[in-house]
Amino acid sequence: MRHTVLFYNPISTSKGKQRLPLSLLAVSAVIANDYDVEFIDGNLVDDPAEHIIERARATKSKLLAVSCMPGPQLRQAVPVCKKVKAALPDLTIVWGGYFPTQHYEVVLKSGYVDYTIGGQGEAPFRQLVDRLHYGGSIEDVPSVSYLKNGEVCVNDRAPNVPMDNLPWFPYDSIDVSSYVGSSYLGTRVLNHNTSFGCPFACNFCAVVALANRRWLPESAKRVADIVTHLHDKWKINGLEMHDMDFFVREDRTAEFSERITGKDINWWGLGRVDTLMSYSDDTWEKMKRSGAKMIFMGAESGDDETLKRMNKGGKSGTAQTLALVERMKHYGIVPELSFVMGNPPDPRADIESTISFIRKIKQINPATELVLYIYTPVPQEGSILLDEATKLGFRFPTTLDEWASPEWAKFSMRRDPSTPWFKDSTRRRVRNFESVINAYYPTVTDMRLQGQWRSALRALSGWRYKLEYYDWPYELKALQRVMHYRRPETTGF
Repeated sequence: MRHTVLFYNPISTSKGKQRLPLSLLAVSAVIANDYDVEFIDGNLVDDPAEHIIERARATKSKLLAVSCMPGPQLRQAVPVCKKVKAALPDLTIVWGGYFPTQHYEVVLKSGYVDYTIGGQGEAPFRQLVDRLHYGGSIEDVPSVSYLKNGEVCVNDRAPNVPMDNLPWFPYDSIDVSSYVGSSYLGTRVLNHNTSFGCPFACNFCAVVALANRRWLPESAKRVADIVTHLHDKWKINGLEMHDMDFFVREDRTAEFSERITGKDINWWGLGRVDTLMSYSDDTWEKMKRSGAKMIFMGAESGDDETLKRMNKGGKSGTAQTLALVERMKHYGIVPELSFVMGNPPDPRADIESTISFIRKIKQINPATELVLYIYTPVPQEGSILLDEATKLGFRFPTTLDEWASPEWAKFSMRRDPSTPWFKDSTRRRVRNFESVINAYYPTVTDMRLQGQWRSALRALSGWRYKLEYYDWPYELKALQRVMHYRRPETTGF
């Protein structure tokens, strides 16, 4: 008799925008030959707790595996896991992902999560599953944290496993068709993750603790083979690459682009300004021919000194960002830039410099997409920004229930963090500017906005944008409610 392991993906987006739960597919792949795996997706079912309880009883499952990020996922995962544990106290619950990696103590002391796995989870998860089903100590399973006599125990991290040594995702174990969506990329869009981690150490980024600056990529051939499989079986014409940085190695990008050219697949991925600026014209041409449609990058700030404090590196300065958006205009690939605004110690000055910089970007390449976040600290040793935030009174929650509260959910989404140094008037400055610039330059990814609507938005917002007057844009917000045009957002999140 084969044992069943349940996998729960907490809600992360609105209905119709769900994407394949890649992290759960990755860890399930290492056990799928020897265990039955079932997925319960909070994006697809209305009451995941009841669904988990019913399936656990029906299959006599001993284990529920959960991947959880802060924000909407955490807000659902906390009450769901609490309810499941109350109904099935003998069901072991294990959490993985970057939130449990950083906040394992808070998670374990909640009383309803038994284990967390930090970092790359595939190999440790396989060992943990075997021990739970067939016996043996947990104390030597790497990367696992747990409570022992009320004290948190943290096992040493497991060695990293090259991605090509891991099995393909068990696509036959999940209803892939439920995750085929539509977007700016195409009418049949799926997602994939081709690497683990990131080699950089931006000190506002939560991934640093997860990967310890390691980047483990799939080979270009393997990526192309998987994309071909998705294309042939599910007829995709759009693909989102959900890597933290898809573009670290130019030779891999160039080879991948060559291998999928001619398949008529538009694709999107995340990268860095300095890395992409160093690419040759030949590689950019290959990317264009292969269907590269949009690239998401962290421009982060309009001030070079702030970029240094973010640990973004000297090569990724503002001048290089301006050069890259101009270069991408030549190749017809849309830059999608994120900015982290309102950094301490002077949030207002930081915002104003970034607003001026964004205006320069739009003048060079009006198609540039903008995603505006407000600075929120992440636990990272040696972070100058976190140290300054702590001096200003910032503290992380001490319980999982507090993390799942509406206030901290907003914090995690980087839209309205309510940090002690960030005044409400400063937050409004960011959002008002966002309303004006999104009307003056409507996002190219909203296919519903056609000629006359775009012209109307631009005409209505033009005087504000030209005079740099962003206060009280009530007429634009009212029009947004009528037209339901959306602000730019990362395609892959």
